[in-house]
Amino acid sequence: MARTVNTAVHAIRREAFLDAAQRLIQTKGYEQMSVQDVLDELDASRGAFYHYFDSKAALLEAVIDRMVVAALATVTPIVDHPKLPATEKLTRLFSGIARYKAERKELLLAIMRTWYSDDNALVRDKLRRETVTYLAPLLATVVRQGKAEGVFEVNSPADSARVLVWFLQGVQDLAGELFLALGAGTITFEAVVARFAAHLDAFERILGAPAGTVTIIDTETLREWYG
Repeated sequence: MARTVNTAVHAIRREAFLDAAQRLIQTKGYEQMSVQDVLDELDASRGAFYHYFDSKAALLEAVIDRMVVAALATVTPIVDHPKLPATEKLTRLFSGIARYKAERKELLLAIMRTWYSDDNALVRDKLRRETVTYLAPLLATVVRQGKAEGVFEVNSPADSARVLVWFLQGVQDLAGELFLALGAGTITFEAVVARFAAHLDAFERILGAPAGTVTIIDTETLREWYG
């Protein structure tokens, strides 16, 4: 019984560190936030922090990892829905993830400002691999269903799902680059829409689906971030 309580307390305390870090990243920015800031927020000791995290970068990794898991948890019921066709599942899956991100826009923007720095290269690589682990099985389920329904032409749903996740990670990188470019005034909103349209076309080609079958990002979402 004591071991169960300790595990629960450990999880709660770790979540408190993540909550504090998330607040500070959003209000101060990751680069400006220090480990001491997190300790002051919780009135915790440095030893307590290093019991859960090896470094500030490990804390950032854990914050983002928690967001990825939570975002996918919100869309898993869509994938498991017994009556939705595969194309509708994909569209709802992506719109659900987009909605989750929009609700945390300020935090994501704060993370984006430092996410592509060389200092975070190892964190990015690890989270990319973890995203494949989390997201690929969900996509494989939908792709398998779409193949059975005759709307997707793929040889291996599982392999195609992994390719799609890698592709989506590239789209995510593109989204960050375009956001920064738009802020710098080096690209127009119309050009942003055209770039995403080209990637949607490529996404459908991977699935062997007719044009217009799937929507991975709609104009309303693009305006939310780029308008």
